[in-house]
Amino acid sequence: MTLDPWRLRLLTQFADRGTVRAVAAALSLSPSAVSQQLTVLEREARATLLDRHGRRLVLTPDGARLVEHAREILDRIDVAERDLAGRGAAPVGPVRIAAFSSALSALIIPALARLAAAHPLLEPSTVESEPHESVPALLRGECDLAVVAEVGDAPLPRGAPMVTVPLVTDRLVTVVSTDRAAPAGLAELAESPWVLDSASSYLSDLVLRRCRQAGFEPRVVARYRSFGMMLQHVEAGTAVTVLPELAIDPRYRVHTAVVEPVVRRSVSAALRAGSEPRPAVQVVVDALRRR
Repeated sequence: MTLDPWRLRLLTQFADRGTVRAVAAALSLSPSAVSQQLTVLEREARATLLDRHGRRLVLTPDGARLVEHAREILDRIDVAERDLAGRGAAPVGPVRIAAFSSALSALIIPALARLAAAHPLLEPSTVESEPHESVPALLRGECDLAVVAEVGDAPLPRGAPMVTVPLVTDRLVTVVSTDRAAPAGLAELAESPWVLDSASSYLSDLVLRRCRQAGFEPRVVARYRSFGMMLQHVEAGTAVTVLPELAIDPRYRVHTAVVEPVVRRSVSAALRAGSEPRPAVQVVVDALRRR
């Protein structure tokens, strides 16, 4: 018996998601069907790939080794299929991009607009996704490119099988309405109402950490996933906030000042490691770097 690529993909999904039930939900299968296919894969591999610990299945050492091989095999199959379909030399076909909000508006949408005329056969699709969501999605093969950000106290996962391409560095800025002066430091905003990104988001957690380091807990009166809504709230004079420079839309009349001490955020394009990116993916990365 030979190793079946579909069953290898199920095994990598199990490694990424942790349970048979999660794999079944992601692939619209029944848990019993997933279990049956993994059992067949064990027969194909002539090895025990999964072991039961209480009510949980976990990868055995052989299972973990096969996952590493499977990722390489599946990447090579993907490259081969696209090459045989005539997609090996030209930037054509789908490119799935996951990115956080300010990167979408400031980097990705302008880049895709520039690419549209030069590469009409390119088929980009985008989804808004925080780095803690987009990196696992990238490693699971659910997107081709993730635009991610990190600061010193919130680094990207180390040791993950991915490579990053630096794109831009920006800073955090305080944002207040035009009827007040931009503050010299965060502590000056301790008594103000705040509007923040959605709870547990990358930006919300970062701003909360910085406020606490400045000696106060911000009084949050509103939360939005949309930076436009946040800026509208500030423009109306009903709240203050902190945003990355990339998120500041000049259509809103607000005052900004760089947060002191300076908090620099590195924005990168993340790609799965192990093989050269397809031309369609590479041309998008190149466009982002030429911002």
